[in-house]
Amino acid sequence: MKVAAYYSHLNGEEFLRFRHPKLWEEIHEVIDSVDADSCRTKRSKEKTKEGRLLFSPVDMNHRFKDELGKRGWEERRAEFWVTKDEQVVRGIIGLPPNEQKQRIVEAGLEPIYSYNQSDFVKERVVVEVQFGKYAFVAHDLFVKHLAFFVSNIIDLGIEILPMKSLEREMSSGVPYYERDLTNVLRQGRGVPAVPLILFGVEP
Repeated sequence: MKVAAYYSHLNGEEFLRFRHPKLWEEIHEVIDSVDADSCRTKRSKEKTKEGRLLFSPVDMNHRFKDELGKRGWEERRAEFWVTKDEQVVRGIIGLPPNEQKQRIVEAGLEPIYSYNQSDFVKERVVVEVQFGKYAFVAHDLFVKHLAFFVSNIIDLGIEILPMKSLEREMSSGVPYYERDLTNVLRQGRGVPAVPLILFGVEP
C-alpha cells in the first residue's frame, strides 16, 4: 500500500518528524509493506456489488497488526472511573485512576470502571488502523486519542484510513480519509485538542 494523502492536526507531523523521525519512517515502512492485492479476498453479497471480490478489512487489519507488532508497537490501556454525578466527574478528570475511584466513593456514589484501549503504542505515539465501521473513527479522534493525551500516555495520535478509491472496493459502511478529514476540519483548528496525523492509504 502507499500513502496517498495525509493531514497534520496541531503540528502532529512536525512533532513526529522532528522528535521521532524513526517512527515517521517506520509508519511509512509499515504502510509500504502491506500487500493490498493479497487482501482482496471477500466475495460480496451486497446487491450493488454482488459477486465482486473486494478488499477484506479483516485481512488488511491483520497485515497492519503483524507489521506494527514486528516493530515493537504494543497494546496500551488508559484506565479511568466514571459515575453519574456531573460535578464529581468534572472534578476527577485528569486525576490518577485510584484517586478518581476514591473521590467517587467519598461522594457516596458508585464507581464504574472503564478504559480506552489501543493495540499500537510506542514511544508515546498511538496508531489506530480503521478499515471497519466509519463510526469508530469519530470515537478514535474525539474520544480515544484525547483520553490517552489527557492521561499523559501519548503525545500524538495517528489514524490510518482508506482513501475513497480503496473504500469503493470494500463493503459498505467503511470509513474513508476524505470524509474524516472534513469531519476534523469542520470542528475548527483546536478540536480535538490533541496533535494528530491522518494518513489516507490506497493500493
